[in-house]
Amino acid sequence: MPEHDRPKSWLWRALNFLRVPNDNPALTLAQFEAFSKQVPLLYFILFVNTVSVAWTHRNVASDTLVLYIPGALCSIFLIRGLGWLRKRHRQVTPAEAYAGLTATNRLAAPIAIVCVGWSLALLPTGNAYQQAHVAFYMAITVIGIIFCLMHLRSAAFMVTVLVNVPFFVAMLMTGEETFVATGLNILLVSFALIVVLLTHYRDFRQLGHSRQELQERNAAIQALSDENLRLANLDSLTQIPNRRSFFHNLEKAFSGAAATGERLAVGVIDLDGFKPINDMYGHAAGDKVLVEIGARLGRFESESLKVHRLGGDEFALIIIGDVDETNIMSLGVSICDAIAEPMKISNATVQVTGSLGVAIYPDVGSNGQDLYERADYALYTAKRYQRAGTVIFNHKQAQELSRQKVVEEALLAANLSRELSLAYQPIIDLSTGRCAGFEALARWNSPQIGSVSPAEFIPIAEHAGRIALITRILLDKALAEAKHWPLDVYLSFNLSPHDLATQDGTMRIIAAVGVSGIDPRRINFEITETAIMHDFAQAKASAQMLRHLGTSVSLDDFGTGFSSLSHVHRLPLSKIKVDGSFVRNIHTEEPSRKIVKSVLALCADMGIEAVVEGVETAEELEVLRTLGARWVQGFYFTRPMPSLEARELAAAGNAAHHLRQAG
Repeated sequence: MPEHDRPKSWLWRALNFLRVPNDNPALTLAQFEAFSKQVPLLYFILFVNTVSVAWTHRNVASDTLVLYIPGALCSIFLIRGLGWLRKRHRQVTPAEAYAGLTATNRLAAPIAIVCVGWSLALLPTGNAYQQAHVAFYMAITVIGIIFCLMHLRSAAFMVTVLVNVPFFVAMLMTGEETFVATGLNILLVSFALIVVLLTHYRDFRQLGHSRQELQERNAAIQALSDENLRLANLDSLTQIPNRRSFFHNLEKAFSGAAATGERLAVGVIDLDGFKPINDMYGHAAGDKVLVEIGARLGRFESESLKVHRLGGDEFALIIIGDVDETNIMSLGVSICDAIAEPMKISNATVQVTGSLGVAIYPDVGSNGQDLYERADYALYTAKRYQRAGTVIFNHKQAQELSRQKVVEEALLAANLSRELSLAYQPIIDLSTGRCAGFEALARWNSPQIGSVSPAEFIPIAEHAGRIALITRILLDKALAEAKHWPLDVYLSFNLSPHDLATQDGTMRIIAAVGVSGIDPRRINFEITETAIMHDFAQAKASAQMLRHLGTSVSLDDFGTGFSSLSHVHRLPLSKIKVDGSFVRNIHTEEPSRKIVKSVLALCADMGIEAVVEGVETAEELEVLRTLGARWVQGFYFTRPMPSLEARELAAAGNAAHHLRQAG
């Protein structure tokens, strides 16, 4: 049988009862705290009672009994009482608490023996009143001690036994009925008080255990809450602080900078070329790229620079302290260089770059959100004009952002059905000279801010969530106008990436075509490379739905974005529109001529049509004829025209000749 399972002897249990328990440090501290508040009162009771008895016996007992012994006892009581008073408000360790309780436990027996011996020595002296005072001293002292030592069970029990047993025996030996009754009375009352003490002590320890369990449970709950909070502020993929954490830290940093005058910068990073990796190698490879980029950005972390992931392929920086444009541009170069380092993913070497937009407080920004929006606009500028570079928000961008807000406010308040209109640019068939179709181009004339270019208001409408409404209004108008054209003239209509982002959006377009009564074969929808790269799978599904309806689908501005030939091959395209940037000065720029020639050959091989945009001169048109281009459009023929002129042109037998004569 193991040692700890063997039955304990009565002697072992008795000795253990008289020890101070030390099995629970927290409970020992609680016991010490409660005990330390009562011990000074214990020594006060002993001091007062001892002085009182010595005083009443000063004329009937020797100096030893009324002066020296009481003096020594009172000195001990005073020193110990003052010592415990000093401990009342001092923080102690569990070991110190146990040592204090043990010291008192060890002193209890010697002090009790001395006090009872001194009392019994005084009992025979004096008259009946003085003897009664000794009996009272013994009774009131033992009762006071029991109450004061209720949090130190062993000491209270020892004192009760060591005082009451000799005292009761002494009372019996007097033979005096009153003294015998007094001794028995004190003995029985003390026994009852001991029972009360033991019950109280047991309840105290149970309460201590309950409180400890509650504290441990609360600590566990708090730890779980802290962990949940940490996880809520941590990006699960890269294990760096997330978007929620970024905005919390940004407001905190901004408040600190505003209070101290410290400079603060916010940087927003967006990866260039990340979508093709996702599409080509899968999302698992894309996740590895994001983890690697997070680790690379983590190398720049310090007390003054913190990195966050906002979501997708976008990261953010908060920089505090020595912030100026020179330092930021130098940091930006280092960060962009680190992002651009090649990495091994799925047995292939891939590379992404990063564009960084930065806003610096107090140069700009009235709050954290304001500072972030300006950094985000600087990022937008970097991605448009300085990819894989750093742009710091400046006065020019401030004017652009101010204009953007004006346009957005006007757009949100506009009566779009009345203010939006369309212009039509003809698409010429060079083999016949006829107008094969018209591209419908959006126009907005606002009563508040005047005419606004679609290049300006379309991105703002996409950001403000108005693009779906604009598409619906313009498509209805374009379809209604197309009814006035000959049946062999088609309508080409531009769709926003947002129009293709969901199946519901595509179904609304299909419904508009159905309601119009126009033959779907007379409709061509133009989609951009941006729409493809945003979500290739959804773009493909939307294009297939439109083709199933019977419409044509063309890829607009081909060659200016990030789409690959594999994307072109996988999409159900009817046409490719060659961007006008390749046509400009094609008669003098050999690289442009080769690119256009290659695209025309690609379209011929794939059995799809090629429409060349941006033809502005006779020289450019002649080169395109030589290369075999059939369908063209551009300012050489005409600028976009209102609907009535478009109707006349559509009816003309030779639109190209008609336009040259008009010109």
